[in-house]
Amino acid sequence: MAITAVQHVRRMRGGAQGHLIRCSDTHLYVVKFRNNPQHTRVLANELLATRLAERSGLPVPKTEVVVVEDWLIEHTPELHIQQAHATIPCQSGLQFGSRYVVHPLDGQVFDYMPSEMIGQVRNLRAFAGMLVVDKWTGNADGRQAAFWRRSRERKYTAAFIDQGNCFNAGEWTFPDYPLRGVYARNEVYESVRGWESFEPWLSRVERMDEDVIWSLAEEIPPEWYGGAWDELEKMVQTLIARRSLVRNLIEAFRLSPRRPFPEWQNQSEQHSLTSRAESA
Repeated sequence: MAITAVQHVRRMRGGAQGHLIRCSDTHLYVVKFRNNPQHTRVLANELLATRLAERSGLPVPKTEVVVVEDWLIEHTPELHIQQAHATIPCQSGLQFGSRYVVHPLDGQVFDYMPSEMIGQVRNLRAFAGMLVVDKWTGNADGRQAAFWRRSRERKYTAAFIDQGNCFNAGEWTFPDYPLRGVYARNEVYESVRGWESFEPWLSRVERMDEDVIWSLAEEIPPEWYGGAWDELEKMVQTLIARRSLVRNLIEAFRLSPRRPFPEWQNQSEQHSLTSRAESA
């Protein structure tokens, strides 16, 4: 059931030109519009990929379908999309909303965490879990995260945002490359020591029921993919088949020149040294 946009708060950064909007449930949402500069399917990608990540037990914002009425757009000059040579109003109707991770009056939100502060993030292990979902869904972008804390808290919590480029954005294809869909800095993967570091998220993806995946896809408003159900069906069928490929895709990242899991590498080397010593 959709909620309704009530009040525009401010524009947000990013290629999709989202807007922070207060909705009828009293919460703030980052709302992305169908006529965003990237692609209409970005909305479908956001809804499906975020809810798949939620089903996998990962920290992602709550998502909603948001009704933006003509009246609000007509009376809010800030609700526009900036194109290369023109400015056009945001489109009315059903849009995608991602709940803002913490109300600005209740805490702080950052989209970047300096290396010296990364130890203050309480759920760093979840980056390994989000890597599972990003590889599964073919995220064509780098992994984005918001780091937030309430006013009286000392540590931050990471929430994974911006899933619009999953399924290769508007293409709905899966060209896999080792460095796609990964976080920019290796510090978040320092605790990875083997396949057990990707649990329980990896098992949840590999065993996710097909009916669950289909039910989430069916929640996408048809106008977000032009009513092309056959194309959505093909994408979901491919997604279901890819559950068995996730380990191979993570392995390709592990063996890439970036070497993101130094503890895993050291563990392998130690095993090799132990084997040599035993055979000597």
